[in-house]
Amino acid sequence: MVWQARSVVDERLEFLRLAGLEGANVSMLCQRFGISRQTGHLWLRRLRAGEPVEDRCRRPHASPKRTDAALEQAVLAIRDDHPAWGARKIARRLKDIGIAPPAASTVHAILARHDRIRPMPGGAPPACRFEREAPNLLWQMDFKGYVRLTSGQCCHPLTIIDDHSRFAIGIEACENEQMLTVRDRMEIILRRYGLPMAIYTDNGNPWGTGIPNQWTRLRVWLLKLGIDLIHARPYHPQGRGKNERFHRSLKAEVLAFAPLADMAQAQKAFDRWRDLYNHHRPHQGIGMSVPASRYRASQRAFPKRLPEPEYDSGETVRKVPSTRANVNFRGRTWYVPKAFCGEHLAIRPLDRDGLYGVFFGAKQVAKIDFDTKQ
Repeated sequence: MVWQARSVVDERLEFLRLAGLEGANVSMLCQRFGISRQTGHLWLRRLRAGEPVEDRCRRPHASPKRTDAALEQAVLAIRDDHPAWGARKIARRLKDIGIAPPAASTVHAILARHDRIRPMPGGAPPACRFEREAPNLLWQMDFKGYVRLTSGQCCHPLTIIDDHSRFAIGIEACENEQMLTVRDRMEIILRRYGLPMAIYTDNGNPWGTGIPNQWTRLRVWLLKLGIDLIHARPYHPQGRGKNERFHRSLKAEVLAFAPLADMAQAQKAFDRWRDLYNHHRPHQGIGMSVPASRYRASQRAFPKRLPEPEYDSGETVRKVPSTRANVNFRGRTWYVPKAFCGEHLAIRPLDRDGLYGVFFGAKQVAKIDFDTKQ
């Protein structure tokens, strides 16, 4: 078999977790992980039998049979492992690992008694929350600023989370924020988890500013895959609240502890925390459940061949030159967004004489107006 992964153990664990979710398509996951169905079902049987799937030992934080005194120590152990977690998260974590938890107020009192409480920045919670009705209807994607590594490099963490489940699809340690870097990382993720219906971003590079007729090569690539790119309203960071909150947690629970030496160590730290965040860390925004309990891999698989737009035989179609962002129509040259260089565009009449729309597939990307000559 061939495990395509950063490490065999991490990939095997990721496969088993996805395959263990309710309604998971094991055959599809085997194909995406590059293993046979027999191998996939073999590891699932071993998991159900309680056999280890990784080499390192994972010591549990606590035992369900501990005494009351041990319960207090369990609270402190979880807090020491996760200093950014509050009383409600710790209480839920105790329940998840099989220990009957005390009330959140009791957990808070234990933390205060042992000097584990530190002042936290204030701020009122949002008045209401909005989320998509199911996984993969919307992903949120953003860069979390750069992090200076001890090697002198700048690491740009690229984060992608599912809007419905808060499942962290990816945390990628990138050397820059350029289009090719983002597309290469995204292709790996899309092949693993399938295609979302839309991705929500801010108004920076490489996804574009969101103003009309502002296109980037990344946005065109996503459009070919059937993924709509939705931009946040400028100067309205509350629209990206899930991203902002996720970045706060990433900073508090990973970046604030110890400096990272290089890109490889940064990626290892991100992968380890992503596993914790998805499968073990209770999330207040979803009723203290873990994100993995609400996430399912998308049924829309990454295509073997990148689709191209199809046009009817009677339509007016022009190919944009690879070196010039313009098309010729009715004896004149008209400019189109640079991102469509080398692509085929259709020119279709609109609602009045002399007005035409320039379309990439079903998406209008520009207008031609003979009255204003624009």
